[in-house]
Amino acid sequence: MTDAAGLAVHLGRPTLKYRATQIAPNLSAMSIDRARALDEYLKLQLGIGGRAPLLPISRGLEAMAETVPGIRDVITMGKVLFEVQSNEWDLVVADGPATGQIMSYLQAPRTVAGLIPGGRARRQADTMTETLAAADTALAMVTLAEELPVTETLEALSELAKENPIQLAGIWANRLIEPLGVSETSLEQVTSVAARNAGLLHRGLYENQRRWRKYLPEHHRLPFLFGVHDPSRVASLLADEIVA
Repeated sequence: MTDAAGLAVHLGRPTLKYRATQIAPNLSAMSIDRARALDEYLKLQLGIGGRAPLLPISRGLEAMAETVPGIRDVITMGKVLFEVQSNEWDLVVADGPATGQIMSYLQAPRTVAGLIPGGRARRQADTMTETLAAADTALAMVTLAEELPVTETLEALSELAKENPIQLAGIWANRLIEPLGVSETSLEQVTSVAARNAGLLHRGLYENQRRWRKYLPEHHRLPFLFGVHDPSRVASLLADEIVA
């Protein structure tokens, strides 16, 4: 939704396009271009053919969307939910923004519905709200076991409980390291300064993660993949962890 380049490299592609690209059998991916999404929406609503020159207008409106709170979020969520309602896909997964921003996107349809008394736009906003709240729609939250990510996750969970725009599928704590399995006494006896410092760093990171994980409600674990630098390989290994 907000970082197509990051998603692309994890899928083994240099870039993703606005039109869905097949990545593997039964798997396609796309990026969201807000100007093109708005252009597509206007053509659908106005009943204009695909060659009508609305894109320059949409580009101008996108500049407004970047500065007016809520419009950017509505356009982005609208494209995601349009793909859901198209019935072209068995499952639609949206790679969302940072946890601290997710609620503005989830609340966008409800916010629009509260501003418009009736008409087509109000009905569409209501449909978007209903789709997000449906039993087969859910939010998967991913966090790191560190102070800021955990704090943002807890704040988002509090807002979710209060506003209830979507059900929660679960929480995943990512990049978790395992305990070193070596006592502090044993580390002190290591003669190599580099090895001893590495061991102390590992112990410190593990204890810090364990501390912040205590603040999280029940969650799933995703390991830190030492020595794996290829993003597509990281994605494959984490996918195996999730389905295991």
